[in-house]
Amino acid sequence: MVIAVTCWQAVAQLDTSRWIIGTDRGDVLRARFITMGTGPLHRPKLPGIPGIESFAGHAFHTSRWDYDYTGGSPAGDPLDRLADKRVGIIGTGATAVQCVPPLARSAQELYVFQRTPSAIDERNNHDIDPAWFATLEPGWQKRWLLNFCTLQTLGFADEDLVQDGWTDIAQRIRDRIVEAMGANHSFTPADLVRAYEDSDDDKMDEIRARVDAIVEDPATAEALKPWYRQLCKRPCFHDEYLQAYNLPTCHLVDTDGKGVERIDETGVWVAGEHYELDCLVLASGFEVFTEYSRRSGFDAVGRGGERLSEHWAEGMHTLHGMHVHGFPNAFVVGITQGANLISNITHNYVEAGETIAAVIAHALEIGATEIEVTWDAEDAWIALLEGSNPVLLGNPDCTPGYYNNEGRPMGRRERLNVSGYPGGPVAYFDHIDRWRTSGEFEGLEFRVEAGGSRSGTPA
Repeated sequence: MVIAVTCWQAVAQLDTSRWIIGTDRGDVLRARFITMGTGPLHRPKLPGIPGIESFAGHAFHTSRWDYDYTGGSPAGDPLDRLADKRVGIIGTGATAVQCVPPLARSAQELYVFQRTPSAIDERNNHDIDPAWFATLEPGWQKRWLLNFCTLQTLGFADEDLVQDGWTDIAQRIRDRIVEAMGANHSFTPADLVRAYEDSDDDKMDEIRARVDAIVEDPATAEALKPWYRQLCKRPCFHDEYLQAYNLPTCHLVDTDGKGVERIDETGVWVAGEHYELDCLVLASGFEVFTEYSRRSGFDAVGRGGERLSEHWAEGMHTLHGMHVHGFPNAFVVGITQGANLISNITHNYVEAGETIAAVIAHALEIGATEIEVTWDAEDAWIALLEGSNPVLLGNPDCTPGYYNNEGRPMGRRERLNVSGYPGGPVAYFDHIDRWRTSGEFEGLEFRVEAGGSRSGTPA
């Protein structure tokens, strides 16, 4: 179901305020509260390759997988209808890394068209010991979330509870910083840069050595080695992707950073060579920096008829990434202008869910019909965020991708759309916990009746 229209209206006959929501099925729904949890990566992005619309074979984006054509199922059954098919896949990012192994096992021939190789570290999936799992005490999930976030953002913890690739490189950087601090217990920005670069050099050397250890063909192995720093692109962790290139059915077509030249009715052209295909899989990712209304599929209409796209014309403008002035009783669930923890998106959502639940519970307790952030509070939050510098999401020296606005310059609007709390994710989670448990809900107005309002604790 797709939401087609969302607008805020005062419904006189109900003596209260409601959101009016229309769907593409003709439904009209009324709700006191709405949450907009459409996610940052869900609108498919097609590659701008000349001739893409001319391909006469079967084609689909990975987010619209066609099991009727490929066979198999979301449960992981073999793609048994590809046994006589020549399949091409464009893209080698996080999605393609998951798709290539089953395609290589199932297709008659698989051609992987690569612009930029991904950094593929060990995933190390293994069975969980039931006896060990039974020893975990209630609340272990929250402790693990905080432990991961702390270590991944160069904090200190007695133990690494998660022990994955994200915390590995972070701890290497942190340990080098500690070493640089020495007896003086201080370090300079140059020490931080050196610690990051040295740790990253070690990690990327390991990742390139892993390619050599796994991939049998030397030329293929060389083309699969990432040459950039790990956080230039989303790091990948997989135990089958590199191994797939040892199968006789799997062929890497490296484009030397140039990408696919063009597509015609029967296949793909790279560097003047034609690859005939029956099926073309587009692992080209999702839109990130386009308008929120375009990515979400709807444009919320708030008080006075203002659209969310208009309110955010010069960049996202919120309190805590959740509350928007002029859009009462509406909550945005996301990562931007909050913790902005990109290594564990769901942690952002867990905290947002708890916060929104606390706000709504307070409104119901005091009989408030409307909740709205003040303009001053929203403006103050934006001023605070503008002191942050999302280096990892704006490095022009990296290869093009959604981490750096596809290599394009980032102005104020673009930075607002990727900004996070200046103190980092751990500090934000601490801030939002204190904010929601204080009972004050500073910055929000709770309107109990027309013309009246209460902010924070009921009188």
